[in-house]
Amino acid sequence: MRRESLRATFERDGYVVVPGFVDDAAVTALRRRAEQIVAAYGEASGSRFSARAEAGWEPDREFLTSGYAVRCFFEEDAFDERGELRVARELAINKIGHALHELDPVFTAFSHDRRLDELARAFGMREPLVYQSTYIFKQPQIGGEVRWHQDATYFVTEPQSVLAFWFALEDADRENGCLWAAPGGHRGPLRERFVVDGTTARLERIDETPWPHHNEAVALECASGTLIAMHGLLPHASAPNRSPRSRHAFTLHAVDGTARYSPRNWLQRTDVPARGFADSYRDAAPPQGAPVR
Repeated sequence: MRRESLRATFERDGYVVVPGFVDDAAVTALRRRAEQIVAAYGEASGSRFSARAEAGWEPDREFLTSGYAVRCFFEEDAFDERGELRVARELAINKIGHALHELDPVFTAFSHDRRLDELARAFGMREPLVYQSTYIFKQPQIGGEVRWHQDATYFVTEPQSVLAFWFALEDADRENGCLWAAPGGHRGPLRERFVVDGTTARLERIDETPWPHHNEAVALECASGTLIAMHGLLPHASAPNRSPRSRHAFTLHAVDGTARYSPRNWLQRTDVPARGFADSYRDAAPPQGAPVR
């Protein structure tokens, strides 16, 4: 699909699907590296993550200080009532976040790609800066639901500028929890804002516009290697994974450096400024004191 067609689709639907963007070798490299990170991670029972509204999940310090770190977060259903893992640890991790693109050489090499910079600019960004990266496992049987949300909730800028790149590292379908999106929904308002005050964080409802009805949503089933780019205001979600197959994915979130980034956003990059997709620093050593575990 040509650049002009991609932009037209993105402006119309709020997302664009690009099959075959990631080759098999790159998919394999990311998956192997994620496995190595999980195997080496020292937490026996660490921080848990849930993206369900009804779960009552509140971010802990491990999460709120992970903006410039590489940490593993467990599925909420991975533990039994005694607090013990129901499955092997490598099958209990919800995600790894949130600075893989800066602090891990394999993910750095993948994330800083001039093709991504070109796409971001085609979608209207003037100065794309990568703020967050996340490896998502969507584990078999226990992979958690991700409720309807908008990525701009977590990256408030004036004007709105956040852009998400979601890379399928396995086939994604209805059975194992593919993405669902509401075409054109990016033209609606921002409904929620995730804000931090001191050491506490909360989700604020700022607009009562309802989330899309199921019949307004489209299942974004796709093959491994597909890129899905999403506007920050696009409502999207995914169902729990109760299948015997995982649904691995890698995501990058960028904001426009020309926009004002809210000081109340949970992820701040004051000590180490964010860099762009086209910045080449894959051979540079991580800054001293980077909180990697």
